[in-house]
Amino acid sequence: MATLLFPGLVWSLCLFLGFSCSLPSLGICDESESDRKALLCFKSELSAPVGVLPSWSNTSMEFCNWHGITCSATSPRRVVALDLESQGISGTIAPCIVNLTWLARLQLSNNSFGGGVPSELGLLSRLTNLNLSMNSLEGNIPPELSACSQLQILGLWNNSLHGEIPHNLSQCKHLQEINLGNNKLQGNIPPAFGDLLELRILVLAKNTLTGTIPLSLGRSRHLMYVDLGTNALGGVIPESLANSSSLQVLRLMSNSLTGELPQALLNSLSLCAICLKNNNFVGSIPSVTVTSSPLKHLYLGENNLSGRIPSSLGNLSSLLHLHLTKNHLVGSIPESLGYIQTLEVLTMSINNLSGPVPPSIFNMSSLKSLATARNSLVGRLPFDIGYTLPNIQNLILSENNFDGPIPASLLKAYRVRWLFLDSNRFIGSIPFFGSLPNLVLLDLSSNKLEADDWGIVSSLSNCSRLYMLALDGNNLNGKLPSSIGNLSNSLDSLWLNSNQISGPIPPEIGNLKGLSKLYMEYNFFTGNIPPTIGKLYKLVKLSFAHNRLSGQIPDTVGNLVQLNMVELDHNNLSGRIPASIARCSQLTILNLAHNSLDGRIPSKILTISTLSIELDLSSNYLSGEMPDEVGSLLHLKKINMSNNRLTGNIPSTLGQCVDLEYLGMQNNLFAGRIPQTFANLVSIKHMDISGNNLSGKVPEFLKSLKSLQDLNLSFNHFDGAVPTGGVFDIIGAVSIEGNDHLCTIVPTRGMSLCMELANSKGKKKLLILVLAILLPIIVATSILFSCIAIIYKRKRVQENPHLQHDNEQIKKLQKISFEKISYEDLVRATDRFSSANLIGSGSFGRVYKGSLQFHADQVAIKIFDLDINGAGRSFIAECEALRNVRHRNLVKIITSCSSVDHTGADFKALVFPYMPNGNLEMWLHLKDPEDGEKNVLSLSQRTNIALDVAVALDYLHNQCAPPVIHCDLKPSNILLGLDMAAYVIDFGLARFLFSTENARQDSSASLSRLKGSIGYIPPEYGMSEEISTKGDVYSFGVLLLQLITGCSPTDDRLNDGMRLHEFVDRAFTKNIHEVVDPTMLQDNSNGADMMENCVIPLLRIGLSCSMTSPKERPGIGQVCTEILRIKHVASDTCISDEAKNWHDGKEE
Repeated sequence: MATLLFPGLVWSLCLFLGFSCSLPSLGICDESESDRKALLCFKSELSAPVGVLPSWSNTSMEFCNWHGITCSATSPRRVVALDLESQGISGTIAPCIVNLTWLARLQLSNNSFGGGVPSELGLLSRLTNLNLSMNSLEGNIPPELSACSQLQILGLWNNSLHGEIPHNLSQCKHLQEINLGNNKLQGNIPPAFGDLLELRILVLAKNTLTGTIPLSLGRSRHLMYVDLGTNALGGVIPESLANSSSLQVLRLMSNSLTGELPQALLNSLSLCAICLKNNNFVGSIPSVTVTSSPLKHLYLGENNLSGRIPSSLGNLSSLLHLHLTKNHLVGSIPESLGYIQTLEVLTMSINNLSGPVPPSIFNMSSLKSLATARNSLVGRLPFDIGYTLPNIQNLILSENNFDGPIPASLLKAYRVRWLFLDSNRFIGSIPFFGSLPNLVLLDLSSNKLEADDWGIVSSLSNCSRLYMLALDGNNLNGKLPSSIGNLSNSLDSLWLNSNQISGPIPPEIGNLKGLSKLYMEYNFFTGNIPPTIGKLYKLVKLSFAHNRLSGQIPDTVGNLVQLNMVELDHNNLSGRIPASIARCSQLTILNLAHNSLDGRIPSKILTISTLSIELDLSSNYLSGEMPDEVGSLLHLKKINMSNNRLTGNIPSTLGQCVDLEYLGMQNNLFAGRIPQTFANLVSIKHMDISGNNLSGKVPEFLKSLKSLQDLNLSFNHFDGAVPTGGVFDIIGAVSIEGNDHLCTIVPTRGMSLCMELANSKGKKKLLILVLAILLPIIVATSILFSCIAIIYKRKRVQENPHLQHDNEQIKKLQKISFEKISYEDLVRATDRFSSANLIGSGSFGRVYKGSLQFHADQVAIKIFDLDINGAGRSFIAECEALRNVRHRNLVKIITSCSSVDHTGADFKALVFPYMPNGNLEMWLHLKDPEDGEKNVLSLSQRTNIALDVAVALDYLHNQCAPPVIHCDLKPSNILLGLDMAAYVIDFGLARFLFSTENARQDSSASLSRLKGSIGYIPPEYGMSEEISTKGDVYSFGVLLLQLITGCSPTDDRLNDGMRLHEFVDRAFTKNIHEVVDPTMLQDNSNGADMMENCVIPLLRIGLSCSMTSPKERPGIGQVCTEILRIKHVASDTCISDEAKNWHDGKEE
């Protein structure tokens, strides 16, 4: 009945059952559809580039043909592999992927998967290969993975996984490879990994694993590759691991492993590569006893290994790379290393190796890289080294004691890429390395090489790959050729500093468009900075410091927006600071100190927020107020604005520079008070605001600055009590001299007690009562004597028109004196001017030593003989000069006296500190009266004296406003303190430059005679030329020559009108020993070095300063810099000498 009613339905059902499937097949179709749905679910969480997953479509039923899908070969077709490596896919791994129940390989590496590793992956019981490496996965490694019992490969490296390594992973007994490197895993290495009998590769590098290396790893019979590098593992290398017969590669670098190296390690018959660098291994390198070691790579660098390099390392006949860098190895290099015929890389840098390099090393034709830098190796390089090392690519011999010329045969080593011969003792001309087409890095710095005609620069233009050229610290001289601009466009670093290169900087240097570092400091470059420097757009570091450059800083510097460092200090640059520098928005260092820059500080420069290391504009002629924008430099550590002409108040915004450690504002014209905001300078260590016009109380908050170690407030106008506590309680940390109105609560030498001020207030009432009684009597008497005095004074003024001006100068001087004194005080102080107290005499009077009641120490009292023509003017000149100058190397005036003596005649005197060591003249030419022996000054003392005098002159010429010219510099006007520090005295002939009043006076009487003393007077003064600072420089030059030779400019040896300059110049430099004072080197065992490094350079300065033409003399600022450099070099020479003597003494 049904058949008749529904014949179509029956037919359709039969077709379905016959052609589609039988009843058991219905389940199989459901499983296949489950795989398709799982894949579509997985895709739904992904974002892939166009063209990667277009076949993964809802409309496509043939998922086995989809991209990256592999299905089983037999029916039913199930997904067994999912491979989407390096497809640029991002997203998360959907848990629904576990519905691919037949999946054996899941390869998703090198994509951008995020999120965590799904714990559901543990349900994939057929999974053998899981690779999710090189993604951005986070979270823990799910311990559920241990359920993947068939897992053979687990790759999760290069992700951000953290937490501990699940210990139950050892339940995956078939694991052959575990790679969890470059994650953030912590904790210990699971010891049970050693029970994985099939394990071949274990990589856990670049995590933060701690603990020790499990002993059990050595039990794994098939383990071939172990990489545990770059973790925090400690302990020793297990002997079981070192004795493994299957291990081929062991990488344990960059951990904290300790102990000695196992003997078995270097005698393994299976290990091909050992990398143990950057650990804390100690002891010696084990000897090699096997003769057929397969070892090819041995890295033992950056440990604490000691002892000699065993010659048995030569038994490693298969060795390709041997790295022993940065240990404490001693002795010589074994010759046996040179017989390893396969060796390509040999590095032994940064050890204590000594002796010559064995010839066998320089005959290794297989060698590609040889590095022995920073040892004590000696000898010459073989003349044929370029032929015996035909495959050498990197030759690094820096910081040894190799000498002799650089072999010309190196030009035949055509494969050379890196050539480092710096910091040795190579001499001669630099070979023309332009024949090396592959040359990338060339460092010949710190030798004694010469450039001859600078052909080296032209030849290097053929080296198109040249990236770094370092020729600094040699004996290169002459002019830098324009061919410097033809060097490679790939040149990144150019080092020409610390040579003797002269002449202008070639404008062609602007062609080096690839430069990021340009160092040309400490040379003799002259002329302007070429504007073409602004074409070096990639420049990061620029230094032209310590040259003789002049002119203005070009505005084009502002084009160098990537600049990180600019150092133009110690030149003769002038003009204004270009505001364009503000465009260099990445600067951390800006040093323009010791030039002749003027004008205001551009405020925009102080808005460069990256300035964090140094801003130094000191020792220029900058004027105006310091911009408030300085407060924008929040992270700057050093500010030096000293020795300029800055005015106004110190900006309160400076207190916003909370990282500031050094603040130098001394010797300017700042006024007002110390800003209260300075209390915020919590990092300040050194603060110098001396030599200004600051006033008010010394702030109490200064004692609360806990980092402050050095505070100089001297020579200002501060008043009140000096705070106590903090830095004020550190002996020698605070300088407050020259503030006459300061007092102290604690008794301090040279300071008045504050209690005296308090007591004076208590006596005020009594004083008022006494005055009420005596006042009428005093008034009447005063009126009578005033009338007499006025009549007398008017008469004297009419006789002497300069008297009124003189008295004004005396009053100004008395305002800065400690105490007013009378003629009677000086009579008592000198025991009636006893001859026993007479210590010297000069052109305008005599000098006595004495003791004043108000001064604890002895004083020197200069009495002017007013009967001598010019003595009165000398007194006034000295008063005016000393009133305006304050410097540590200028003698400080204590007080003055302008009165009448017991006969009613005018009396004038100045009081100075007494210097028990006398003057320089006594030390150079007179004998000690007590023992008849001549005083002897060491070379070090003479250098220090020269520097002290030069610094004093630099202050007078360049830091006083207006500049002061001493006009009478000579040894007798240089006093020596207890510590042999030099002090310039006698300003009786001193003149202020650019002073109209003084100019009028000088044009008459003052210039009618020569300024100074015979032998020290500059020649131009004899031709009635105007006085100048170059006149003082001439006198200093003569004084310096006298200091080194011990010969006076009026010495009997100088006959026929010869000047001291000519006497020294004739002997310079071949017969220099004939003119140098031999006594200064008599206690110096390193005399030859001191002669070369100190004596000759000092004489060179003396000759330069005493040139006949003023234009040929250097400025005193430049002289200071050079003497300071000589002092440092001499100090280093002495230290080396002392170290040698100590070593010799130890050997004895």
